[in-house]
Amino acid sequence: MFQSGLQLATENKNRLDLQADFGIFVKAMDFIELKKELHAIYNGFENEVCEYRRDAVCGLGCSFCCTFMGNVDITTLEGWIIREHIRSMPGSARSDLVRRITGNKLKKEKGGKPGCPFQDDNGACLIYEFRPFSCRQLYSLRKCDQDGPLIHRAAVSAARKTVRRIQTLDQTGYSGHISYILFLLDNRNFRKVYMSGGFKPDTISKFGKAHGIIINRYVK
Repeated sequence: MFQSGLQLATENKNRLDLQADFGIFVKAMDFIELKKELHAIYNGFENEVCEYRRDAVCGLGCSFCCTFMGNVDITTLEGWIIREHIRSMPGSARSDLVRRITGNKLKKEKGGKPGCPFQDDNGACLIYEFRPFSCRQLYSLRKCDQDGPLIHRAAVSAARKTVRRIQTLDQTGYSGHISYILFLLDNRNFRKVYMSGGFKPDTISKFGKAHGIIINRYVK
């Protein structure tokens, strides 16, 4: 199937943006493929659990998981996608999200259970199209505000396997709480190593140990 002119223009812009940042062209092309593979993994999970989700009670504004879980784990690949989306936003919206993410990180570091920084005042997701797998896997057969979520065991098992597939895909990256991973990606030196396909976990070892960061390629 031929790509539309808009698709090609968008992908070319992404490549050029990355090339301008770090002088990396080949890796930028690889990154576009990684995003496609990531969404193929997402879709595979959706197909696997669609039967279980037919009776789910989740809906717009149903935000128990976003508000009370306190932890939203993502990979660096997912974090990059979210970060690029934030960078494309208008200035005021972007500044508001940066403030939310920073506040989330500080509260989490103090031992709190902050709600997701991407949840708006009505309980809706501000980055729904770009949300990570931690969010995509969630559903419940009953309202969560009473006894918590009710999920099929088979769906939980499928989700665990999917997390591992995503970590394998992002083999030079890391996994951890969303605001921690976004914090790492805000560091230019970290981004340069990551986007070049480099692997230098020693450079983030102090932060990683203090913040529970997982090295994807070491997960079994």
